[in-house]
Amino acid sequence: MTFTFPKDFTWGTATASYQVEGAIREGGRTASIWDTYCAVPGNILDGSSGEFACDQYHRYLEDIKLMQELGVGAYRLSVAWSRIVPEYGGPVNQEGIDYYRRVLEALHEAGIKPAVTLYHWDLPQYLEDRGGWVNRETALRFADYVAVLVHEFGDLVDTWITLNEPWCSAYLGYGNGAHAPGLRDHAKALAAVHHLNLAHGLAVKAIRAELGERAKVAVTLNLAANVAETETPEDIAAKHRADLMANEVFLGPMIDGTYDPEIFEVTKHVTDWSFIQDGDVEIAHQPIDALGINYYSTNHVRGCVAADAGSFAGDRHANAMPAQENVETLPPTGELTAMGWNQEPKALTALLCELSERWPDLPIVITENGSAWDDEVSEDSAAPDGLIVHDPHRVAYLNAHVQAVADALKAGANVTGYFAWSLLDNFEWAYGYTKRFGIIRVDYDTEARIWKDSAFRFRDIVRANAI
Repeated sequence: MTFTFPKDFTWGTATASYQVEGAIREGGRTASIWDTYCAVPGNILDGSSGEFACDQYHRYLEDIKLMQELGVGAYRLSVAWSRIVPEYGGPVNQEGIDYYRRVLEALHEAGIKPAVTLYHWDLPQYLEDRGGWVNRETALRFADYVAVLVHEFGDLVDTWITLNEPWCSAYLGYGNGAHAPGLRDHAKALAAVHHLNLAHGLAVKAIRAELGERAKVAVTLNLAANVAETETPEDIAAKHRADLMANEVFLGPMIDGTYDPEIFEVTKHVTDWSFIQDGDVEIAHQPIDALGINYYSTNHVRGCVAADAGSFAGDRHANAMPAQENVETLPPTGELTAMGWNQEPKALTALLCELSERWPDLPIVITENGSAWDDEVSEDSAAPDGLIVHDPHRVAYLNAHVQAVADALKAGANVTGYFAWSLLDNFEWAYGYTKRFGIIRVDYDTEARIWKDSAFRFRDIVRANAI
């Protein structure tokens, strides 16, 4: 049975600066933590970096044309901080401002609304040299950088997204070293959690100071979809603990204006949280116009004794978070994506309904959803440039998860948009170029864009506004 989405439902695609732009030494840009991290042998699976990526820095007009052909009404992109403020203390780089102005104006001319992520992991290296997100000053410098962007682009941006997945920035960057800057220190990870919360609040205040109530502001969280394996008290407790450290550390300060006291209790062996200053939580707690959710898969958890704690072998998230001594994450089951992730679209429906029940007046946008598969290019005279990728697994994933959003809407969830991850195959962080999430393939030798069946399917969904 066909479900038609609301008339004002937003369909979009998403990318991130370091994953697609390339041109890391052009236009006045200086090094980010990912440039530094990629230069360390062994950090990136294929030894690559974002040096060239998808070359969107030069090819953005081509990519905007692709978006027009897809029919999407919005594009989520991120700004590279070190293109805007290349050196500690400034000055602002006019070349960087001019570049993003050209991109934003081209999107407007194409009738596509820009949703700008202000921080998508590529912290300037000069700030990491001063402690990065472990240092409170980084949050203050973030607010300065945001103020510059809002002043320059206030009328060109539809939605401002303060942070992308602070869970990854804090826990993978500082907790287990799986992401830049590659540190392994749970106390530093928790300091990063708090300073990211603070940075979010300061950014919202900076946006509102310039634009007032006409600004649309959001934050994107990758809330863990933790599923208790059974209804036993031990497994329920394991889910609660995982939720507490993965989700509530961000939801509490940002949306409710408080840290759950249990967070402090279960982590007192790690840190005394003395980096929280008076007024910080009030700053983090700012009114937002939407909550962005990135969703890919679930984690099935069960209770365990401390000796068995941690995630299953091979999981890059293992040992990222502290206070997981009673949590065992089970290996995923069913058909797995190329990332080794499971597929459980019903959990997306449940998550959206749960969030809307908790905060009924807060619109939710799926800011990322997609899947990686091992694609192959085929010749097809009817396809653009005579080439196509048949990706039935990605098409099936897309169908199932858009249907999951539809099911949430039918159940009363307040969902207002869906952004497919990703517009393009791109640099997949520690996996390099070995994983392809795009609905458009990128030939990294030529930078040619090649349509996939999933792109055609997404175009059909967008055109029909229905599933």
